Amino acid sequence: MELHEENSFKVKTIATAGFTIDKLPFSIAKKSLQEMEGIRAIGKSVAAKVQELIETGSLKELDELLADTPPGVVEIMTIKGLGPKKVLVIWKSLGIENIGELYYACNENRLIEAKGFGLKTQEEIKKAIEFKMASNGRFLYSQAESFGNILLNDFKKVLTHELISFVGAFRRKVEIIDGLDILVGCALNPTLLDYLHTLDYLKVVETKDNSIEAESPAGIKVYIRFCNPENYYKNLVLQSGSPEHIKELEIRIGSALPDVGSEEELYTLADLPFIEPELREGEFEFKLADQKALPVLIKQTDLKGSLHNHSTWSDGINSLEEMVVYCKEEMHLQYLGICDHSKSAFYAKGLSEERVLAQQTEIDLLNTKYAPFKVFKGIESDILFDGSLDYPVEILSRFDFIVASIHSVFKMSEEKATSRLIKAIENPYTTILGHPTGRLLLSRSGYPVDIKKVIDACAENGVVIEINANPLRLDIDWRWHQYALEKGVMLSINPDAHSINGFRDTHYGVMAARKGGLSAANCLNALSLDEINLFFERKRLITRN
Repeated sequence: MELHEENSFKVKTIATAGFTIDKLPFSIAKKSLQEMEGIRAIGKSVAAKVQELIETGSLKELDELLADTPPGVVEIMTIKGLGPKKVLVIWKSLGIENIGELYYACNENRLIEAKGFGLKTQEEIKKAIEFKMASNGRFLYSQAESFGNILLNDFKKVLTHELISFVGAFRRKVEIIDGLDILVGCALNPTLLDYLHTLDYLKVVETKDNSIEAESPAGIKVYIRFCNPENYYKNLVLQSGSPEHIKELEIRIGSALPDVGSEEELYTLADLPFIEPELREGEFEFKLADQKALPVLIKQTDLKGSLHNHSTWSDGINSLEEMVVYCKEEMHLQYLGICDHSKSAFYAKGLSEERVLAQQTEIDLLNTKYAPFKVFKGIESDILFDGSLDYPVEILSRFDFIVASIHSVFKMSEEKATSRLIKAIENPYTTILGHPTGRLLLSRSGYPVDIKKVIDACAENGVVIEINANPLRLDIDWRWHQYALEKGVMLSINPDAHSINGFRDTHYGVMAARKGGLSAANCLNALSLDEINLFFERKRLITRN
């Protein structure tokens, strides 16, 4: 009732009655309606509701309120520290309707802009959501990465002469993991065990002859396994690859994996080139190897620019000039594509036509000031429910490039979602399709969509597909990268940065791109400034014709 701003007196009456009923020394269900009405703080109105609940098992008024409330908003109310008033602001002012979107907003620093929220509150909400995620025993790769690197580095301080590496899903850079697996090429010794007990960020849960199970304060499980040095590399491959990858590798070798002196040696025995750990999923790596088409996987240093970024013109934290300086001086990039939100994104201060023109004037000044570094005039244009973009042609034609994305009305059939995306793709002004499925990992599965049809449409219309590098998105999923590449579609590793710190998310985008088998040659923002200038110019020529 508070969430829907019901009469405050009515809300207080219900709350007081609920408190009273909870403290009664008897079961109110055994009382008659008249007896209930006589209980102080209950009265006729509440007594009728109690009777309705006893007789039917539900409350019509509550059901009506729930029908008008997105299920995700109800779930948000379960987060510690969030009462109805704050949830109302989150829902109505920010347009957030589930926990995944709320966590995403916390990472973008969007909450601190809302009434009644500050940086401290935002951090508390973020931690509460992470705790809720951890209770399910699953973690984003990005949540475990920092902890894992600290742990491995501390291990190496004690095991200075030993073989040690991550294995399992974490070594394959899988986007969602159940824990950290570590392989050590020596026997479990008391010195290491004693050392583990001194680490305040790790609790040893169980010790066996050749393994240790431990856990971080955040609930991340750690499994440490020990083996003899002579079979370390065999175990490194065995414990790093997926079951499908290992099965195929053993078939090609003709036996169980033998002891070897390096990982490379095992792949040589299988008459294969070395397959990078990220690719060892049993998905497409053997097919590419047989075709002698294993790609040279893209690296962070291959990226020459950053596309799809937000400034204070919409919902970003840093000014456009601050974003430019950081990209140029700290990231050593050649260009920045600014893509603030379009006018339909009212919750994110989307740009009206007048503000688009004003921003482009600032961009012209910055391009003069920071040349040869270049700022490209872009926009993240909302894909409306009918598939159209939310500016008239005379405005769309003023941009160097356009990222088209869905940000609203996620409840669609697969047919509707697919046709909505395809119509946007067929718009001649669309350059890049942004986060194609709208998923938020561990939080929101995204809208149902026929990805093959969407990729086919991008191929037919020369539209690039985004790998959204935000670790909560990593969308388009790496499992579809090969299909896109086979169709001749370029991919773009976009940080979707809402602050200068957000540029660093390209690290996770590169990680996902490597898993999908992307090389620099097929990545839009691995093009040099001259090359991407030409790319955008060709796109504009096609549009004009």
